[in-house]
Amino acid sequence: MRMTNEEYANYVKNKMPPSPLGLNLLRAFLIGGAICCVGQALHDAYLMLGAAEDAAAAWVSISLVFLGALLTGLGVYDRLARLGGAGTLVPITGFANAVASPALEFKTEGMILGLAAKIFTIVGPVIVYGILSGAVYGVLLVVLQGF
Repeated sequence: MRMTNEEYANYVKNKMPPSPLGLNLLRAFLIGGAICCVGQALHDAYLMLGAAEDAAAAWVSISLVFLGALLTGLGVYDRLARLGGAGTLVPITGFANAVASPALEFKTEGMILGLAAKIFTIVGPVIVYGILSGAVYGVLLVVLQGF
């Protein structure tokens, strides 16, 4: 059976259940906002414990990466992601999840060929393009502002 791209698109459209866009947006906003509120609460707690502003910000990042990886390992982050969708991808905890998930998935293949080789499968392109876009932005900033 041969279909044109338009016929295939119509076929898929008819087979897919409708997506509750408004509800998905609300869930993403609430879950992502809750993660950010946890980060702000940690920041305030570190400041109250006497940390300097820069140190508190660093400790928040460390804490959120740790919590994201821990919740991924316990299987909680996946359930949270099913509920909150993109709201769990944007914060730093989504980065931790993207690193920890392949590590857990491929751990049965061993430390070298499994864990070490696959740990950056998902997050590797994010790192590469993040660095590349930062370098391009830096060059453009220097060129446009002058030396």
